[in-house]
Amino acid sequence: MPTPNNPPFPAALRLFSAVVIIVLIVGAGLFFAPALVKPRWPWPVTPFSARFLGGFYTAEMAVMAALLFWNRWSPGRLVLVMAFIFTVTVSAVSLINLGYFNFERKATWLWFLVYLASAAVSGLFLWRARARHSAKGVTLNPAWRGYMLVETAILGLYGVGTLLFPRMVSSTWPWPVDPFHAQVYSAIFLAGGGGTYLVWKSAPREELLVLGLAQFLVGLLSILGLVITDAAVHRIDWTAAATLCWLALFGWIGISGVFKLFAASRYFGSQSAA
Repeated sequence: MPTPNNPPFPAALRLFSAVVIIVLIVGAGLFFAPALVKPRWPWPVTPFSARFLGGFYTAEMAVMAALLFWNRWSPGRLVLVMAFIFTVTVSAVSLINLGYFNFERKATWLWFLVYLASAAVSGLFLWRARARHSAKGVTLNPAWRGYMLVETAILGLYGVGTLLFPRMVSSTWPWPVDPFHAQVYSAIFLAGGGGTYLVWKSAPREELLVLGLAQFLVGLLSILGLVITDAAVHRIDWTAAATLCWLALFGWIGISGVFKLFAASRYFGSQSAA
């Protein structure tokens, strides 16, 4: 239920979020129907990159759906902050890599329209609500707080490294990743680090649940996409150190999401019992 410190969102923001979800459905098609979506994508993508991006867009679609479902400042604050970080990063990377885009496709113009509009809308709303505190949250124990801070640092530093040193960082991935795609991927880690930092500062139950869901889906779908794609093309060396480190990274992200979902369910359960 809405409360004074957790009000509903404006109808215009909900409408815009619904439009974004429709666009994300297309992006999710890179995972579920790559043969259909890849020829229509704004730039050429390899089979591995297609499934990786499609898995992330599927997770992002679930997160945006959470914003529409709750329609409250919490977890909407978390969703908007992560969306702002992601869209600003991807927009900037896209604008400095225009050579990758095919401007004869309508999808390219739609790409820039959606990303620039999303960055503007989420940034404007967050600016207008800058004085609003987060909704009342649970008190995380010292172990959880310490872990969340470490997680924030790892995701943030990895994202910055991938953005500033794309060739070096992407050389540790299981498949060849060019600098442009590596910088696009950096937005995933930066958004995740920003979301984790917010929850570390204050942990409303809904935000813990949404962050856990996002991390679980990113970890699961990234690994699943790698397995499915390699079953068709057979190009991954599964015993290579780079592959094992990549699997460990996304396995950790997914497992971290599961723990957050478990923690959120416990908090929901204790609230209901009370």
